[in-house]
Amino acid sequence: MKLLPERTVERLSQYRRVLQRELDNGIENIYSHELANLLHLTPVQVRRDIMLIGHNGTLRKGYNIANLISLIGNIIDCSSEQKIAIIGIGKLGEALHDYLQESSTKLKLSAIFDTDPEKIGKSYSGVVCYNIDNLEKIVKRENITLGILTVPPTEAVATCNLMISAGIIGIINYTPVSLSVEGAFLEQYDVITSLEKVAYFAKPKIHDLLTKKD
Repeated sequence: MKLLPERTVERLSQYRRVLQRELDNGIENIYSHELANLLHLTPVQVRRDIMLIGHNGTLRKGYNIANLISLIGNIIDCSSEQKIAIIGIGKLGEALHDYLQESSTKLKLSAIFDTDPEKIGKSYSGVVCYNIDNLEKIVKRENITLGILTVPPTEAVATCNLMISAGIIGIINYTPVSLSVEGAFLEQYDVITSLEKVAYFAKPKIHDLLTKKD
């Protein structure tokens, strides 16, 4: 198995979701420029990504959507179900819980952890909330490899260290604290930075510059 660039893996996930929608609408084939338009990418980028995973289309029909979806799944999915834990079940944690419960990927939410006595022992649509003190025991018992971190900023570093010590090897950090880890793959998602970025480009004068550029 060859290691793919992070951005390529992100785009492959996006390709699959878009391709599945097209397939559900009865479309069987798609050209690179059509897929690129759906995701605001260039056809060259799409072709490079798809060639990187060993797939080629035809000049007459483009890519077979069902075959491409299957290949992307074989590349980016685990052969078996991967289990996730949410650490911190505040409002954001609950929103992520609801989203994961509705998703159709091979990712399964298997446990929730918190320090609030009112939440510990509670079942969230069949997923039990455990005391954070039991993190290592539950992670090993349930074979959890992925963790979503949604704790208060003051607890981010210590909780992240607990996750790694417990055996979690993939972490999504939703706190505003920039973390540095060893022994796990870390993805940092800063909601405030994303909002401020959008707000900047939504300023009337900046928007006008972008409109003129287009």
